[in-house]
Parts: sequence; structure tokens; C-alpha cells
Amino acid sequence: MQGFIEQTLNGVTYAGLLFLVGSGFTLIFGLMRIVNLAHGGTYLLGGYVGYSTLLATKSLWLALAAGAVSMAVFGFALERGLLQRLRGYPMAELLLTMGVAFILGDVALAVWGGDPRAIRMPGILDQSSHLGPLIYPNSRLFILGVAVIVAILLWYLMGRTRVGAIIRAGVDDREMESAMGININRVFTGVFILGAILAGLAGVLGGSFLTLAPGADSDSLTFAIVVVIVGGLGSLPGAVVGSLVVGLIDNYAKAYFSDVAYFSLFAPMVLILLIRPQGLLGRNQA
Repeated sequence: MQGFIEQTLNGVTYAGLLFLVGSGFTLIFGLMRIVNLAHGGTYLLGGYVGYSTLLATKSLWLALAAGAVSMAVFGFALERGLLQRLRGYPMAELLLTMGVAFILGDVALAVWGGDPRAIRMPGILDQSSHLGPLIYPNSRLFILGVAVIVAILLWYLMGRTRVGAIIRAGVDDREMESAMGININRVFTGVFILGAILAGLAGVLGGSFLTLAPGADSDSLTFAIVVVIVGGLGSLPGAVVGSLVVGLIDNYAKAYFSDVAYFSLFAPMVLILLIRPQGLLGRNQA
């Protein structure tokens, strides 16, 4: 029983990291209809920037800020410099972000090498706490706390502010929003930057227990896509639910059914696609 509780905690804390990656992806996908295949590369590069900052400054907060801000700048450059020129050409956007993902992977390999790099949390975050009969790492609890705070802030932004209303309107009807005089290109840029910030932040936090290494970008992208499919396109509540479902299933499968871990994860995704293609909390786009 104690092992099951521990695996459940692992799944919930992992879901926090998945939410940080998946929420940015679903915002970009939901509003801009871009399958941003560079999102995983943004996660990895942001993690590496945070790793180097932590080594240089010994400050986790500066590392988190560096990972988020650097990826915000990158997101701005990618969206304004490249993607805007291809607006309305979905296949070109897809191929462009795929190419950027390969470039980011090569840049990370050239600068930081191919050896796995782990971000060691400073101070109390590198210790463990007693949770009843369990001794659990504070770093995982910290990541879960950050994810909860980010979820609350995103909920407030999307549901209680004018900016959120504009973004939601853009998801529903971009043409009508443009006709009302709203600069949809600025909305696109802002959402893309927000998604990049969340990916960079997740990369720094994820480096503390998943490590940073070649291939981590494709892994994080795969899980982000599964979270979006399960939770629902463009839905933040869906990202929360999708992250919990994916995080718990992935941990249970690896702990108890390691031989069929990927089947245990992707089989429910396929089932959801067959029964409810828009995801558990997504709306029918038809």
C-alpha cells in the first residue's frame, strides 16, 4: 500500500511538470492552430540555460528567470521572424517548427554535450520531508506547488481579464475578432511567448529529476501532445486533467507493468480519440 501511495505522489508531481509543458502547447495549438514541434526543443534549451545559470550564480530563482526569459525572447523571434510569414500555410508551419526543433537539438548538443545534466536544487529543496510514513523529495513537492500557482494564474488570466477574453474569442472565431478591430497578430505573439515561457520554466524544473540530455526534447513534446489530446484542444482545465491522467498512468505503468508501459499510456489516448476526438474537456470544433 505504501508503494502505491508513493507511486501516486510520483504521478501527481510528474503531472505538475507535464502541465507546465502541456499548457503552453495547448494555448499555442488551440489559438494559432500550429502544431509547434519546436516546443520540446524550447523545453530542453530553457532547461540548459537554467542549468548554466544555476552553476554560475547558485540561485534557483535566477535560473528559473533565465530559462523563462531566454525562451520568451526565442519565442518572440520565432513567431515574429518566421511563423508570421507563413500564416495560413499549416504544412509549412509544421515543417518549419520541425526544422527549428532539429536546430535547437543540435545547438544544445554542441554547447552542452551529450552527457546527461541534472539540475541540483539548492538548500532545503535538495532534502526530503516526512509525509506520514513516506520520505519524499522536497524538489518534487516544489514543482507541484509551482504548477498549482501557474494553473491559478492562468485560470485568472483566461477567465477574469480582458486579455483572456480576447484569447478565448480568438480560439472560437479568429476572423470575427479581427473584424472587430483587434490586432490578432499581437494576440498570437503574446500567446506564443507565454507558451515558450512555460516551456522554459518547465525545462529548468524538469532538469531536477528527469535530467537534461539529447532526446529529452522529443520526449517532452510527445507527452505534451498526449496531454492535449486527452484533455482537449485549447482547454486549460483539459490540460490539468490530461496532465493528471498521463502522469498517473505513466507512473503506474512503469512501476507495475514496465513491459507494456508505452501501450498503457497510448492505448487510453487512442480510445479517447475514438470515443471523444475533441478530448475529455475540449469542445467540438465543427
